[in-house]
Amino acid sequence: MKRILIAMICVLSAAGTIFAQSDLQSVAIVRLTRSEPITVKQLRTEVEKMERSGGRALTAAERRQVLDVMINERLAVQAAERDRVTISDAEINNQLQQVRTAMGQSIGRQPTDQEFEIAVRNETGADVETFRSNLRKQMLIQKYLMEKKRGIFEAVRVPTEQEIVDTYNLTKTQLVRPDTVRVSMILVPAGNNAADKARAKELVDRLAREIGSDAAKFDETVIRSQTPNSGYQGGDAGYLPRNLQAQQALGAEFVNTAFSLKQGEISRPIEGPQGYQIIKITETYSQKNLELTDVIQLGSRVTVREYLQNTLMQEKQQAAVDQASQELVTELRQGNSFQVFENALNW
Repeated sequence: MKRILIAMICVLSAAGTIFAQSDLQSVAIVRLTRSEPITVKQLRTEVEKMERSGGRALTAAERRQVLDVMINERLAVQAAERDRVTISDAEINNQLQQVRTAMGQSIGRQPTDQEFEIAVRNETGADVETFRSNLRKQMLIQKYLMEKKRGIFEAVRVPTEQEIVDTYNLTKTQLVRPDTVRVSMILVPAGNNAADKARAKELVDRLAREIGSDAAKFDETVIRSQTPNSGYQGGDAGYLPRNLQAQQALGAEFVNTAFSLKQGEISRPIEGPQGYQIIKITETYSQKNLELTDVIQLGSRVTVREYLQNTLMQEKQQAAVDQASQELVTELRQGNSFQVFENALNW
């Protein structure tokens, strides 16, 4: 029995060693300026990350594409180091601060260090230091590409008026503003239990009686929502287009009620998923085919012309990035700059 147990332990130990060796086995080696292996484990980690985000297993051809991207990144980093292109700590810190600022805008305040770390991990699956390292690598590759292929990027020109007009003529059937209203709203939140809903219904009915059809009283009630323990919220709810997406988000009753009112009119209480609402229409706009001088979206200052110009410019810039990237990859892959071990791709 003792010999059998020892034999089993040896077998299990050997199996574990084989698995570890498989993980550490090189699936490719990049050697533009130095030998840098890509292990099976590193490739598997990237593949599994993409499979989680895509919700399906990658095919063998797709796994090979992931490996190609990893090879290209390492080639670019080695080339950047060879040509003395660097990213300073100040540049990294500035980029990280921009990320934190964007997060702060979404939550209405600057995030704490802990909140930022949690957000980074949830979004990328990595800790802040790993995120910082990956960010440095991506910034280095981008900077090297911009310097190495400067001529391609300098050749990009601002779209001409004729290009804008031609694009407008091709897309003007899609440039339509639907019937739209601007809504001021009073919301009385309702809880999940019957008692909370009853109290919310009692409050909204009382507010509706006090307001009646008087627009001035509605505005006064909105202002009173800011007082402590008012029990309700109030303010400008923005622009509401009459389309399927709005109806799916807010419900047919809310949308139909909003578009049955004239400017300045006040609704009866409306029951919604968040509670009870009373709304007043402050602006109304009929459906319109947008001209080049119209704003692309109500509430913004960007005209259709500016929107199309920006869109065309982004397309040109992306085409330049694609061309520059392809040229650089082709150049870096020449000669004996890397080697792939096809057998290691099968796991």
